[in-house]
Amino acid sequence: MCTFTIPFTGDTTSIIQKARGAVESQQGRFTGDDTSGDFDVSVMASNIRGSYHVQGSVMNIEITKKPFFVPCSTIENFLKGQIT
Repeated sequence: MCTFTIPFTGDTTSIIQKARGAVESQQGRFTGDDTSGDFDVSVMASNIRGSYHVQGSVMNIEITKKPFFVPCSTIENFLKGQIT
């Protein structure tokens, strides 16, 4: 399991839309609203599943399922690049 935070500027709705777009562009599933939700996406024939919770201008992310060969830092860096 991985946990990390992504600080952001701007409004929460825009950040959630970016996150949704990043997941859905990979044919993944993203459900939730401006405060919390969950997602899953297939990467290299493996599944990544997680949830998020927004508190102020920080998105807290918990990855609950991932391939053992994909480091948490890779997932974190990808999401940061897509969201911020």
